[in-house]
Amino acid sequence: MDLIRILFAIFLPPLGVFLQVGIGKHFWINLVLTLLGYIPGIVHAVWVIAKK
Repeated sequence: MDLIRILFAIFLPPLGVFLQVGIGKHFWINLVLTLLGYIPGIVHAVWVIAKK
């Protein structure tokens, strides 16, 4: 299941974070990072998924 989340994190970072933690602090942080720059959103999403 983590592989699917990581794939979502690469293509749609907020979706990968949402699947891992739901709508919370990390989701909103990731959404802002993705809007500011796609790469920071990916890095944050993979970090959140790998951390849990």
